Parts: sequence; C-alpha cells; structure tokens
Amino acid sequence: MSKQAPIPGSWQRAMLPLLLLAELSDGQAHGYALSKSLQERGFGPIKGATLYPALAKLEAAGLVKTRWQDGQGGPGRKVYELAAAGRAELAGQRDSFAKLAALVQSTGN
Repeated sequence: MSKQAPIPGSWQRAMLPLLLLAELSDGQAHGYALSKSLQERGFGPIKGATLYPALAKLEAAGLVKTRWQDGQGGPGRKVYELAAAGRAELAGQRDSFAKLAALVQSTGN
C-alpha cells in the first residue's frame, strides 16, 4: 500500500459506478477482474456485496452489456462490456469530475 492516506469509504462508494465505467472503457471484464484492477490502482478492496449490485444498476440503466462466458473447469461467469450509453455517461461524468476537482484545487488558494 502506498504512503498516501486511503480514500474514504464514502468516497469509494460514491465513485464506484464511475470507476467501473472507466475500467470497462479499456475492454470487457468479469466482476472479479474489475475489482482486482481497481484495487491495484489504489482503490480499497471491494466486497461482492458492493460490487455486483453496482454492476447490476449499471446494467439496468443500459450503461453496460453482459454475456455469460463458459467456465474452464468451473462455473461460467458474467462478462461486462461498456454500452454506447455507458461511453456517453462516462464522458459526462469525467467532465463533471474534472470540474469538481478544479473547484477543490482552487478553493483556499
């Protein structure tokens, strides 16, 4: 773990949908791979009880598409892919986040 302070849990919960969309912009992935990739980037561990409802909400909103992939010697798994609406949502969310970050950086200077 880096020497930086951990990201507060409330921030992680709020940012999880945006980060999942961002992860999927690199290509399709299953839930466990998404969780591991975010954790490797410095996001705290994501429990399945948090991850999979967030992915289900993105799917219900039409932002991600899913398909089942046969397992190799084990059960199949759901694979997530960014939908066109998800790409548009991600672009808008990134813009909003950039504005928020700029506001935070400029406050108190």
